[in-house]
Amino acid sequence: MGLLDTLLGRSKPVQPNLDQLFGLPSAALTLEVNGTFRPTGYGSVCYRKAEGVAFSQVESDVEELLEGIDGPEVQVSKDKYGYTWLLCQRAQDDMTSLVNDLHAVNSALQDNLFGPYLLCTLVSFQDDRGRKLALIYLYKQGTFYPFAPLTEPQRDNTLELQIKSQLGNDLRLEKDLSRWFPVWGAPGL
Repeated sequence: MGLLDTLLGRSKPVQPNLDQLFGLPSAALTLEVNGTFRPTGYGSVCYRKAEGVAFSQVESDVEELLEGIDGPEVQVSKDKYGYTWLLCQRAQDDMTSLVNDLHAVNSALQDNLFGPYLLCTLVSFQDDRGRKLALIYLYKQGTFYPFAPLTEPQRDNTLELQIKSQLGNDLRLEKDLSRWFPVWGAPGL
C-alpha cells in the first residue's frame, strides 16, 4: 500500500485465511466447558453460484469428494436471496471432521479461482434449553461472529456478545458489529 492510498483512506482488503476454520474445534470445546452450547454436527458453506461449466464441475467434484468413503451427508439448497448453501452433517462429537469438510469446500472453490463467490461458512450449536447459535466465518473479512436467532427478525444480541467474550482467545472475531449479519433460514441452523 502506497502513501497515496494512505492519504486517501484506502486500505488493502483482508486476505482470507481458511486455516482459521481450524480454530472452531477449540471454540466448540470452550463453549462446552463453559456449560453453554454443544455442536449439532451441522455446518454449511454459503456462496454465489457462478455461471459456466467450470464452476459446475468444481461444485460437482466437491460434492463427490465429500460424499466419498466415510464422508458426511451433503445437501445443496438455494436461499431466497439466490445464494447456494452446501450443508454437511457429521456426528455431534466429530467437530474436527466437520471442519475438515467445510475447509475442503472453501479451499476447492478458492483454489479454482472462485473465492470471490464465497460468502460465509457456518457451524451450528444448541444448548439444553433449545437455544440455537451459529459461529459464522466471513470469507471476505477473515473473521468470525456469533449469531443467535430467536424468531425472525429477532435475535439474542446479549447472548451474541456473551459468546464473543467467551471466544476471544479461540477465534479471530469481527470487531465491527455492523458486519454481524443475520442468516435467517440458513441450512443446519
